[in-house]
Amino acid sequence: MSRVPIGGMSLLLVLLVAISATQAAVVRTFPPFEQLQSLENPNLRAVVPFADEDNYRLPNDTIPSHYAVTLTTNVHTGETAFSGTVAITLDVVVATTKIVVHARQLENYTATIIQQGVANAVAQELEFEYEAAREFLTFSKTGLTFAANTKWILTINYQGHLRTDNGGFYLSTYTDEAGKTKYLATTQFESTDARHAFPCYDEPSKRAEFTITIKHDPSYNAISNMPVDEAASSSGVTAFKKTVNMPSYLVAFIVSEFVYSEGELNGLPQRVFSRKGTENEQEWALTTGMLVEKRLSDYFGVPFALPKLDQAGIPDFAAGAMENWGLATYREEYLLYNPVNSTISTQTNIATIEAHEDAHMWFGDLVAIEWWSYLWLKEGFATLFENLAVDLAYPEWDIFQTFHAGSYQSALVNDASSNARPMTHFVQKPSEIALLYDSVSYAKAGSVLDMWRHALTNTVFQRGLHNYLTDNQFTAANPTKLFEAIAKAAMEENYPVPATVANMMGSWSNQGGVPLLTVTRNYNDGSFTIKQSTYTNNKDYTDDKLWYVPVNYADFSNPDFRNTEATHYLLNQTELTIESQLDSSNWLILNKKSTGYYRVNYDTENWRLIIGGMTTRPHKIDPRNRAQLINDLYRFTTSGRVPHATLLELLTYLPQEDQYSPWSAANTVITLFNRYLSGDADYANFQFYVRALVSQQYDKFGVNDLSGEQHLVKYTRNLLINIACLAGLESCLTETKAKLTALVEDGTVIEPNLQSQVYCNALKQSDDKNFDFVYNKLMNSNDQAERRLLISALGCSQNTAQLDKFVSSSIDETNGLRVQERITLLSPAYSRGEVGLLASVDFLQKNWEAYGKLNTGFGGVNPLYSDIVGISAYVVNTKQKEELQKLVDTVKGSEYVPTTLQASVDANVNANNAWLEANRDPLMSWVDSFRSGSSALNASLLALLACLLAAKLF
Repeated sequence: MSRVPIGGMSLLLVLLVAISATQAAVVRTFPPFEQLQSLENPNLRAVVPFADEDNYRLPNDTIPSHYAVTLTTNVHTGETAFSGTVAITLDVVVATTKIVVHARQLENYTATIIQQGVANAVAQELEFEYEAAREFLTFSKTGLTFAANTKWILTINYQGHLRTDNGGFYLSTYTDEAGKTKYLATTQFESTDARHAFPCYDEPSKRAEFTITIKHDPSYNAISNMPVDEAASSSGVTAFKKTVNMPSYLVAFIVSEFVYSEGELNGLPQRVFSRKGTENEQEWALTTGMLVEKRLSDYFGVPFALPKLDQAGIPDFAAGAMENWGLATYREEYLLYNPVNSTISTQTNIATIEAHEDAHMWFGDLVAIEWWSYLWLKEGFATLFENLAVDLAYPEWDIFQTFHAGSYQSALVNDASSNARPMTHFVQKPSEIALLYDSVSYAKAGSVLDMWRHALTNTVFQRGLHNYLTDNQFTAANPTKLFEAIAKAAMEENYPVPATVANMMGSWSNQGGVPLLTVTRNYNDGSFTIKQSTYTNNKDYTDDKLWYVPVNYADFSNPDFRNTEATHYLLNQTELTIESQLDSSNWLILNKKSTGYYRVNYDTENWRLIIGGMTTRPHKIDPRNRAQLINDLYRFTTSGRVPHATLLELLTYLPQEDQYSPWSAANTVITLFNRYLSGDADYANFQFYVRALVSQQYDKFGVNDLSGEQHLVKYTRNLLINIACLAGLESCLTETKAKLTALVEDGTVIEPNLQSQVYCNALKQSDDKNFDFVYNKLMNSNDQAERRLLISALGCSQNTAQLDKFVSSSIDETNGLRVQERITLLSPAYSRGEVGLLASVDFLQKNWEAYGKLNTGFGGVNPLYSDIVGISAYVVNTKQKEELQKLVDTVKGSEYVPTTLQASVDANVNANNAWLEANRDPLMSWVDSFRSGSSALNASLLALLACLLAAKLF
């Protein structure tokens, strides 16, 4: 199929906006595969435990002040057994006969206790009881009472085994450059796994000091939160200096043969550790880490609290990264950067994830959270500063465009449910705590905090954080402490706020959901009215929630989006009228730079004016606002609030678009539409429409990576390649296939930044030779970021035999896949279309037991269950539904899936059917008209339109 001509394209599309008809939409909920939520979200809970539930919190009768932990391991041999001794100095607050601590998967306890500050005190042996459900290890002795206001040292000897699920104190392996298997022992304690390494008070508010000693083979080295205490160390014994007061989950230690690079900035020594052979990949993380730490400490006005900061890359690591104080740990792909082979995405991920963990050194480490119900209080700040710190370090990156396209959109999508949980959410059990690690605690909290940073001004916000950190350092805090600190800052800066900060910010943290602002203009007197309601995917849903909403706006006559301070507020009120005296021909856009956390809908006439502005002078509107107009219109269209034509018309401005965040929004919309429509009889008309949108910019950006480009240009090019190939643009298909063929046959290297797009789009049309080349490249690669890229790309194949080979490798333990990779293979296949979906179903039908036995890592959902539910979210026709149902019938009642499997599958399939019923006809009708109408346009009409545009512009 030939490329759409570029000459006159913008004018042609603008004219089509004027002549196209509007279509009404039927309200439906969004399909599940548009949501990024965990498969098991917590239900709303009361703020107190249910009456019939045990209290999972430790008694407050005693509190720890110091732990002396000694661990002995022979991990150099691969042996998992370890032994330990912990001496806990504790204070008795309330007289008690029992001392209760946490322990998990430990054994062979012996314990003694001795009172401090008493002459001739004698150590006494204690008896113990263990309650597995709450993991309570209780020590007592008949006739012994621990009096209030006394101090004791409880010494516990025990044994355990290194885990193999990447949690607690665990075993990790890798293959060295000589092909030999190497072992290391490392930790991942958040949120409740410190108790696996040593018995402890494993709650975030029960801070104490720690002195760590590791006994290991002399050929290995050990690192921990603090520097080595050389005087107390010897061959095979590494002792560390005493930590500051800190929570147990932030303790960390690694026993390995790791090597490191080091540097110093701002008086703080920093090191990056990883396995031998990767030394040349440590530089980017080291230099970025030093710069980010400097930017953070300057922003907060609070110095880093420890004498050193290490970062370590772990071969087997379930979490993305972990903020252990003074020793942050990462997946290798999020720490190691090869200047020759790594991508711009890897470079950016390392910077933002490192900034995320560094921000935790203040939010979560220096100031802990009182309990996990306030998880957002540390993860929200880390999400914000993973972007703000990088923006301060590398302002030329324009990183907040990626924040807007990623975290911000994820939060809005996941918050669009009538039972969306609040940021502050009661939990008790470890299983409940684990479910809080979701988009609410991270993406939403970060977006809400960024909203207030803009609304109250960065000056007030920055001073408020300084107050919060200095007033609460080395303690545990709750949201009230944060609100008080920001209120104090407003007073110090003489900055008036329209209500109490606690009420304003609390309205966002104490209730779930996201507001919808509906704007209705009075075109006679120039005023406009804003009404707030709860946004959900069901336009008929109502509730009584109200927020304190900061508002600002720009219009055609004053298109200045720079000042994002709030000019007006909806103060817990339903509506607000602003007397603005806007000209009736001017477009109006609320929420400058899209920093406010809400969606905005407009009356029909203002949407028409916005579309006119976007198609004539889009550069007058900020890129993030252009992106949000697309995102909001997609949601409004598919929920029945706005006609489909409004969105499709607005998208016709895209031939003029060259920024990342709007193209990211467009990519989301086009990809979602494509998932439903790719099997439609009129699919060619949809592809024609998309080619019209993307052709000009694809031709401009091309398929070659260029040195010296602005950071986001490389991201934008990748989006354009994917969209162009999806639309069947002949040049895209030809050029990507040629690049892969040149690599396979001639060894011509594909530029790292283009590899994901080239591999995926070329493999869609690949023979076995090219497919096997990429498959073997995966199995032989030692680069974790490259491996993730190749796994994603191999799922793009549209050949059943190739896909069967790929997904079947998940259960072949003789190949080169890592443990955590095996459960990631099916999703790239079933999410790329019907061929991959049916291949995945067929594979599971034949191998469901073997797949259900795969290791998910600590706290993971069984992969058989998660992938069946995942597949159901992509089912859009009868054939797919029937094949999936056969699989569900096969696995029902097995130990690997819950009894809710059928209901979950049905909910997804039914939602997809409902989406098609509501959206297919108006969408296809419009693109059919677009295709037929475009060929009928003649030169005279285009000339007339050009004159009209010239009159408008000048």
